[in-house]
Amino acid sequence: GLGTMGFALPAAIGASYGDPSRTTVAVIGDGGFQMTLQELGTIMQFKPDVKILILNNNFLGMVRQWQQLFHEKRYSFVDIQSPDFVQVAKGFGIPGNSVTKREDLKTAIKKMLEHKGSYLLEVMVGKENNVFPMVPQGRGVAEIVLCKEEV
Repeated sequence: GLGTMGFALPAAIGASYGDPSRTTVAVIGDGGFQMTLQELGTIMQFKPDVKILILNNNFLGMVRQWQQLFHEKRYSFVDIQSPDFVQVAKGFGIPGNSVTKREDLKTAIKKMLEHKGSYLLEVMVGKENNVFPMVPQGRGVAEIVLCKEEV
């Protein structure tokens, strides 16, 4: 996979302290973000410059992807409800925006990257878009899959 669910935000906070001169962006799914969204409190208190880009498909996306590709689409407990992430971030003093149209994405990313301080951008994506690369079950990192056709 792309990393353990929930890892991106705390890792990005740490990375931002490792090299404050570089832009740090946490790319995380909506399910993974819900696992560590309390780290917004860390951002509020210590003020690292972390950009948070949430890919929101209202699914536990990587779990759903495994169930699609390896378990004949027998979906179980992957359809999730999410809070209004932009409002949650605002509660921690972190500005943000949500994008639902592809044509608005470039402008929204530019605004996020130019913002001084932390910023949250939620991007609504298709419910069944898959994410690659991934490591299939029972295989090692040397057998990483780059696209659906390789599964």
